[in-house]
Amino acid sequence: MTASSSVPADPVHTLYVEHHGWLQNWLRGKLGNTFEASDIAHDTFVNVIVSGMATRIEQPRPFLVTVAKNLLIRQYRRRVLERAYLDALALLAEELAPPPEERLIALESLQAVDQVLDALAPKAREAFLLAHLEGLTYAAIAERLGVSMTSVKRYLMQAHRQCFFLALA
Repeated sequence: MTASSSVPADPVHTLYVEHHGWLQNWLRGKLGNTFEASDIAHDTFVNVIVSGMATRIEQPRPFLVTVAKNLLIRQYRRRVLERAYLDALALLAEELAPPPEERLIALESLQAVDQVLDALAPKAREAFLLAHLEGLTYAAIAERLGVSMTSVKRYLMQAHRQCFFLALA
């Protein structure tokens, strides 16, 4: 028995070698862009490494596709948010527009809040958005969501707590 055969294979390395090319080709077919496909494939494997799931993956390709799709959704949402922010900035008079550094900080903050909201339960997210974007009262939110005002208070407390933790980070 050789020394190399007694060392167990690194599951991430094996997963990468066996499936990276396939994933990148799949992404290229979906995106029509080799560079973007390469970036998402790379980020997919980074997520696998960070998650520590490599040893527990039973069906690698469906798992990798799920991770890649989630990354694509996150990227799409980031772009929509960025576009909305830039559109809002375009409406400002030039002398009122923030400098590029402040724009970047604001955009990164918006993206972080978006991630926090995305992690909330749907009703908590909806309650937060109704309260802060539409300015609805607890009673109006409760009616819109078909829940009690106590539930609205609980939802908003959850959302505010997560935003508070974001602010501390």
